[in-house]
Amino acid sequence: MNQYFKLGLHEVAQRLRKGKLKPSVYISNLLERINNLEGSVQAWQWLDRDRALAIAKKADSSAAALRAAHPLYGIPIGVKDNIFTAGIPTEMGSCLYQNYIPAKSADIVTRIEKSGAFVFGKTVTTEAAFMVPSKTRNPWNLRHTPGGSSSGSAAAVAAGFVPGAIGTQTNGSVIRPAAYCGIVGYKMTRGLIGLDGIMPFSPMFDQPGVFARSVADSALLASSFAGPRSGISPNAAPLKNAPRLAAVRSPSWYLAAPEARAQFESDIVRLRGAGASIDIIELPGDFDRAHKVHRTIMLYEAARVSRAVRQEFRGYFSDFLIHALEEGDRVTETQFRDAVKKKNALQNSFASFMDRGYSAIITLPATGEAPNSLHVTGDPSFCSIWTLVGAPAITIPTGIGPRGLPLGLQVISAVDEDNYLLATAAWCERSSPFKGLSS
Repeated sequence: MNQYFKLGLHEVAQRLRKGKLKPSVYISNLLERINNLEGSVQAWQWLDRDRALAIAKKADSSAAALRAAHPLYGIPIGVKDNIFTAGIPTEMGSCLYQNYIPAKSADIVTRIEKSGAFVFGKTVTTEAAFMVPSKTRNPWNLRHTPGGSSSGSAAAVAAGFVPGAIGTQTNGSVIRPAAYCGIVGYKMTRGLIGLDGIMPFSPMFDQPGVFARSVADSALLASSFAGPRSGISPNAAPLKNAPRLAAVRSPSWYLAAPEARAQFESDIVRLRGAGASIDIIELPGDFDRAHKVHRTIMLYEAARVSRAVRQEFRGYFSDFLIHALEEGDRVTETQFRDAVKKKNALQNSFASFMDRGYSAIITLPATGEAPNSLHVTGDPSFCSIWTLVGAPAITIPTGIGPRGLPLGLQVISAVDEDNYLLATAAWCERSSPFKGLSS
């Protein structure tokens, strides 16, 4: 039996463009995989199998020149269900938007389609892309959360349903689920990619991200919707020279589980063995307040974005989300402005820290293995600082914890240094012993 579902994005894109693999054959293999596992994993909010196969069969007869002109020719992409897709339901994890079908796609979706890819299906998001879990389960162990809010995107890539997917991050919604599901999650520099057509939660922090099975694949997918002006290269070759890294525990270190701490120390030893220079450094004391600053701004903005809808449709919101938004209601304009000033100061402090000559920061992407619960999505604390300062971040899987679930390493670079981040992460990835799901 062919197992095309195991192919990475670069490899399958090359085969499709060169005519060595027919789109219909590839899609049929993915659909078979989905038919076998989706009933358990539940990564999809919307998936029309007949539509996907019809698109693939039409692509079978495309001319060689057309295939060669599109870097993602025939590639199916999972799209998080808070991202608008024309003619396809976009329900945003809420019964309030059940069967809502946008007339226009988000800019990032339009750009992906121009690259030759197509929307394979809509992946499950938590309620309003916040923290209330939905139906998706972790492919590594169905009793465990896949993380959130990009739950379905991470699970779909990990399970072999698609070679790549897109999601969003306002706190830790790309990095954390990618770490829990044993794949690569990359969120670019804040502001590098427009947010037109993406459901807003906190406009100051909302940003798109991608899921794939390697750093190179994540770069290829990100470049397809980032556009040429972003400067993101579709080819993330590892650094030629070993990097200088800052190993940072961060103010959230007390939350880290023993297995996460042990994996971090093991990763440091492994990377040093590969030639990296690594200093173990604490962030400046100002960053101790970063999580509070992030939460203040995020909930203030979310409360105001949602206020009119809440007033009319309060019964459609979960109690958990209502309580969070009411917390945002209580933040005053003065408190919000003060938090923004502190955010700006922390961005300057982060820039100064990176000016010390480090290629990147390495730290944990999550507190440990995915929690053994379907009623939580996990703690995003190890992502909050980097989202707050707008830095690009990526997580790569590096090990397996005592419960048989993935553990990873988060890599962060200076703002606007996305290509350098990807090259550094690719260098770190090269020596990782981690293997994805085998069946």
